[in-house]
Amino acid sequence: MKERIEWKENTLPKTEDENRLNFLSKEEIEKTKQFHSSFPQYKETPLVNLDNLSKKIGVGGIYIKDESYRFGLNAFKVLGGSFAMAKYLAQKLGKDISELPYEKLISDEVRKELGDITFVTATDGNHGRGVAWTANKLKQKSVVYMPKGSSQIRLENIRKEGADASITDMNYDEAVRLAAKYASEHNGVVIQDTAWEGYEDIPAWIMQGYGTMGLEALNQLKDFGVERPTHIFIQAGVGSLAGAIQGFFASVYKDNCPITTIVEASEAACIYKSAAANDGELRIVDGDMPTIMAGLACGEANIIGWDVLKNCSSMFVSAPDHIAANGMRILGNPMTGDSKVVSGESGAVTLGLLYEIMTNSEYSELKEKLALDENSKVLLFSTEGDTDPDKYREIVWEGEY
Repeated sequence: MKERIEWKENTLPKTEDENRLNFLSKEEIEKTKQFHSSFPQYKETPLVNLDNLSKKIGVGGIYIKDESYRFGLNAFKVLGGSFAMAKYLAQKLGKDISELPYEKLISDEVRKELGDITFVTATDGNHGRGVAWTANKLKQKSVVYMPKGSSQIRLENIRKEGADASITDMNYDEAVRLAAKYASEHNGVVIQDTAWEGYEDIPAWIMQGYGTMGLEALNQLKDFGVERPTHIFIQAGVGSLAGAIQGFFASVYKDNCPITTIVEASEAACIYKSAAANDGELRIVDGDMPTIMAGLACGEANIIGWDVLKNCSSMFVSAPDHIAANGMRILGNPMTGDSKVVSGESGAVTLGLLYEIMTNSEYSELKEKLALDENSKVLLFSTEGDTDPDKYREIVWEGEY
């Protein structure tokens, strides 16, 4: 018997803070996008219109951002790491980020002024690769720790960028603590999207970096004649991406924010569990968290992201692995006339969830709660491509999960 989707409507107590979304405002994210646009590798990733699939399942439109094209790194994560690293360096140099476009940032002049820096992070793969890639371009060092069970292919891709990278015998959250310990002992700089008390600036900058993807999508939707998506489904690990996307669109649309659903892997659903507890406090998931959605296998949420999500989101969902696997198969084998999207395990879960809600009568109550119908214009984010090609084929070709 297949594991069921679990869901909880947002009835959490709200906290007053009219400045909560300022750092994710359109004005701030436009500055972030300007920084990313200075990279020679920069190109907007496509927003794919799955018109025929939307007709088949009964919604007005499905638009999915395909991040497999991002900077040649097959995932969105580099947006956050690169921006946070640049903001850190700008602060160290006493400059504004606008004074440090890519070419200036990687110049020998800046390198000499900064001296040697070691950037340290924990990752399941995509974030670490982005940090290693950026450190490599900056001619600086990087140290990357991966949780047990991480993909060997993802490890090798990080090492190819010059990082000192290894797979630990720890879960993700323990690897984060190991990274922080190494950085403190070796005068390194932690680049992590998990925020905790006393470590909040860099995670906030990472969230701003992710905002570039949201701003691109907002502009691209207009090319399809969509002034406002009615619904957004966004996946969450620690909640930095989810908080960034939720915060950006809540800032743009204010009181008319799209109905936003936060989607987690059921083995690591710390945000869903926090929502279900309904007291506004975070819950932790520990242990191995054996989900195929490696990018979402995080048991301790980002406190900054949580503040945005509990105040702005509509629904929290815990999704089993088969939902992500089905999303991968649907995107990789599109209906005639729709474009193919190669989406990894963490990238495809939102499409898999939308499909399940719209086609399985077991979830009719959830469909009704979300007001999903033929007028719904749904925005999704495929956050990674086939970052583990062997696993991708096992799922999409051989029908695993």
